[in-house]
Amino acid sequence: MTEQNQKQLGAVLWSIADTLRGAMDADDFRDYMLAFLFLRYLSDNYEVAAKKELGNEYPDAGTQPGVTPLRIWYAANQADVPDFEKLMRRRVHYVIKPEYLWDSIAEMARTQNGELLKTLQDGFKYIENESFDSTFQGLFSEINLTSEKLGKRNAERNEKLCDIIKKIAEGLSSFSSEGDTLGDAYEYLIDKFAAGSGKKAGEFYTPHEISSILSGIVTLDSQDPGTGPKKHLASVLDFACGSGSLLLNVRGRMGAQGIGKIYGQEKNVTTYNLARMNMLLHGVKDSEFEIFHGDTLTNDWDMLRETNPAKKPYFDAVVANPPFSYRWNPSEALGEDVRFKNYGLAPKSAADFAFLLHGFHYLKREGTMAIILPHGVLFRGGAEERIRRKLLEDGNIDTIIGLPANLFYSTGIPVCVLVLKKCKKSDDVLFINASEHFEKGKRQNRLSTEHIKKIVDTYQFRTEEERYSKCVSMEEISANGYNLNISRYVSTAMPEKEIDLADVHKKMMAVDAQIKAATEKHNAFLKELGLPLLP
Repeated sequence: MTEQNQKQLGAVLWSIADTLRGAMDADDFRDYMLAFLFLRYLSDNYEVAAKKELGNEYPDAGTQPGVTPLRIWYAANQADVPDFEKLMRRRVHYVIKPEYLWDSIAEMARTQNGELLKTLQDGFKYIENESFDSTFQGLFSEINLTSEKLGKRNAERNEKLCDIIKKIAEGLSSFSSEGDTLGDAYEYLIDKFAAGSGKKAGEFYTPHEISSILSGIVTLDSQDPGTGPKKHLASVLDFACGSGSLLLNVRGRMGAQGIGKIYGQEKNVTTYNLARMNMLLHGVKDSEFEIFHGDTLTNDWDMLRETNPAKKPYFDAVVANPPFSYRWNPSEALGEDVRFKNYGLAPKSAADFAFLLHGFHYLKREGTMAIILPHGVLFRGGAEERIRRKLLEDGNIDTIIGLPANLFYSTGIPVCVLVLKKCKKSDDVLFINASEHFEKGKRQNRLSTEHIKKIVDTYQFRTEEERYSKCVSMEEISANGYNLNISRYVSTAMPEKEIDLADVHKKMMAVDAQIKAATEKHNAFLKELGLPLLP
């Protein structure tokens, strides 16, 4: 799908959302809209595979207008249905009953069928509990089809849902269902809903441009980035994955076969469900990713708590955009946690380094980690200074990138990207000050393709450029008290132009002589006219 068509489809869907949501909050309506897009994707993918498997047996829907081909086939071949569904589980990893397919739902909406609400409830429950071999329990848990925001009575809710689904079906009808069409539309809508959600957007979306910087960095060879991208990543982790956009950006760089498995963790249940849908919408099979719902800081994911060294998971790439300066409650037990015990605990007022140390702990020795954090982590004192100093002395901080202000929906502050490695080649730290390289926008600033490429290229080839990048020795950093404030090493201030005072004096004397000559000439005329002279 071309970028123009993607934007056109996104604009059509956004227009529908804007028109139909009425008094409902954008965040609430988002969940309905995206759930229906997800159902459309699952249905399209399933029907294409079914048509391929059934071949000439696939019915012609024209014989029974308003009835899906699979519904016709199921009715005529009831004895063969179990074997067919078993085959489909091997082919596409899931099954959807004909009555729950998007075309069936859309037909019910078009005809204002009074049973639509109940059918949707049954369909969502079926997909959660029975469609996939690996259960997707709670996938639609935040989609409240009995909410009074849809209407006070069931009939009103049914009517509202009919309107929403009918409009979505009409909006999608003129666009191709091939490739990542719906995945692209899903990402577009997440972006648009994020723009309207203000501070809440930080919970679920990392702007695409920033994701591209992180993915561009972690997919390069860790020891010698100049040799280019890695051919394969066995695993990638985002421990604060939101809607999964950052993980999908890494996958986009590597290609569908370039990553063994994608891992994500998300605390917010609504966002956790968005991430799981987003993965499937982009063609990531349920066996190719694992998203866990839980708290990263308390580390309640059993997989990560494995104590057997032979089974303990480590990741080729770690990326993250955790909540900035998050307040947490570190306990004495956490002080002995293997993730923190060699560094100390981050302060209660800002868990930034706690998130960083969590991800860093699970990074492979030959891996690369890139994390987005507020600038405070670069210079704040106390516990954070001790953690920063140890990471520097151990040679784990590779690169620090300063980004422009107002790139995020959730905050206008400028942020930085820290690149960490457990076994890095260089013994200095690369500073990139990209704070003045952006396109000004009305609400948000943007990074162009050229801006992103310049950042990634500078990291890759470790190039130095005046007022933009510099490799700083550990001696210099130590002399500065392990303060990593970027402007201390790479200032963007323009040097003042030197002034030649002798030359300026000469020019001023010449101008003064001209003034005197002009005054004398003018006074001569005034004297002839009998008028008062100039002083």
